[in-house]
Amino acid sequence: MSVAGLRTAVRETVSGLPREFWWLWLSTLVNRLGGFVATFMALYLTLERGYSASYAGLVVALHGLGGVVSSLGAGVMTDRLGRRPTMLIAQLSMAVSVAVLGFMEHPVAIAAVALFVGMASNASRPAVQAMMADIVPPKDRVRAFSLNYWAINLGFAVSAAGAGFIAEYSYLAGFLVEAVMVLACAVVVFLKVPESRPEQAPVKRVGGKRGKDEVRLTTVLRDGRFMGVVGLSFLVALIFQQGYVGLPVAMGADGFSSSDFGTALAVNGVLIVALQIPVTRFIQHRDPRRLLIISSLVAGYGFGLTAFAGSVAVYALTVCVWTLAEIVNAPTQTGLVVQLSPAQGRGRYQGVYTMSWSVAALVAPLMSGFVIDRYGAAWLWGACAVIGTVAGLGYWLLMRDLPREEVLGEEPVIEPAPVPAQARPDQAEPDPAAAMERAADPGPVRTTP
Repeated sequence: MSVAGLRTAVRETVSGLPREFWWLWLSTLVNRLGGFVATFMALYLTLERGYSASYAGLVVALHGLGGVVSSLGAGVMTDRLGRRPTMLIAQLSMAVSVAVLGFMEHPVAIAAVALFVGMASNASRPAVQAMMADIVPPKDRVRAFSLNYWAINLGFAVSAAGAGFIAEYSYLAGFLVEAVMVLACAVVVFLKVPESRPEQAPVKRVGGKRGKDEVRLTTVLRDGRFMGVVGLSFLVALIFQQGYVGLPVAMGADGFSSSDFGTALAVNGVLIVALQIPVTRFIQHRDPRRLLIISSLVAGYGFGLTAFAGSVAVYALTVCVWTLAEIVNAPTQTGLVVQLSPAQGRGRYQGVYTMSWSVAALVAPLMSGFVIDRYGAAWLWGACAVIGTVAGLGYWLLMRDLPREEVLGEEPVIEPAPVPAQARPDQAEPDPAAAMERAADPGPVRTTP
């Protein structure tokens, strides 16, 4: 591609998005520039503190457990309290807890604070994703999520390499730098990001009972199609989490330093920064069914190749393989989740979806620590290949009967307008045409706000 063609591609990719999106994008970038704890927790505990891989896995698992606990609560807060307040509370809590963690020495204290850090770090995700869905038109959402993912990895590419060298001199400095960056992120949100929560529609009540149009957590959990996507998301996330928990422990056991791990993993961020925009243009109007199946397989077997790595260069090569899967999977899956989520329940839906990654963050370190200690790292990488195969098969089974227009978003879900003020309160009978349309719908019931 020529320079002029590249400029045109970049301009078409970044143009037309709301100004509020770019402030949110900037807050994401600033937050990820300070990423240290999640990436270097395992190395910090095993190399700096001298704990076993099993203990490191336990602490990182507690970090993940905190995310599981907070994802559902943050989803409800996002819908009830608002997107902006939820982000501010989460980011301020994160800044304080990360700084405190750097000073903890007792193993019980480290584990306890790590749990709270996990809660704070995960609490802003449902709000961020719901806000992006609020402010970006449906036709631009895959592009917006790709750009946000690009910001995450642009920050990660810088922080992973830089934090690796910081860790050579002082892990405490890394904790404090992350606290300052998260605080800066909160300042950006406070000054520049307005609230975007959709106006709540009146809740229909019949005989004193809640109306069927109200979105609750039980509504999300009863949405079979959506929960199927959440389950498959967990499997894929379980694979990708090994890049942050299994890979550093395995490289450390092979005699590599924290800077070696930082260099190998930085390839992930660099590759995403380089390829996310052109890949987004390629996949934006492709069939998500195939993209999700292929990306699951490539992720699994990309990690499987790690069993044959014996140098930093080969480790970096395997990172390149599963990074390609990550580039395709992340925006595709996020776009599908948003499409299946009603506007006034986006916080709860995003909270449940985020929980799949949080549960994976809980299970992955326990899995990697146990397998590496008992059987060796090669078995862990073989398990990743098996899980990727299962996830790919799961996507094929779940999505093979979905209508093409629903998967591709060619006919976006039309969300009902608020009940007009002049509507009669006793008007309980539904519109006959609408009732016939619902009865003829072959797909599962989709909850609307």
